[in-house]
Amino acid sequence: MSLDWDSVTAFALALPDTGISTSYGSPAVKIVSNGRAFIHTGREAGSFVLAIDQDTKEMLIETDPDSFWQTPHYHGWPGLLVRYGSSDPERVHAMIERAHDWAAAKPEVKPRKAKQ
Repeated sequence: MSLDWDSVTAFALALPDTGISTSYGSPAVKIVSNGRAFIHTGREAGSFVLAIDQDTKEMLIETDPDSFWQTPHYHGWPGLLVRYGSSDPERVHAMIERAHDWAAAKPEVKPRKAKQ
């Protein structure tokens, strides 16, 4: 099974309470009830961004750096890059489910105040 943005999005949208949206101007899948994105396209070719807790992020980068990685932009942020060319798409799907559950458990996103 080969991964691409369309297959990743289809998998994520099959999870409960999800919808297509944007995050930082990029296509994303969010939790509808709280507005939290858990996957989005990002800026790095050949990868998508998975929003996930810091402990899981560190474990994934350590155990499978060929699939899960980060650039300096993502250091200290609960998100990491996932290569579409991962040799373990089942693990990628499991991590999308975990990211979904993590995002669904968070409170609703509060609107930002307009800059004056």
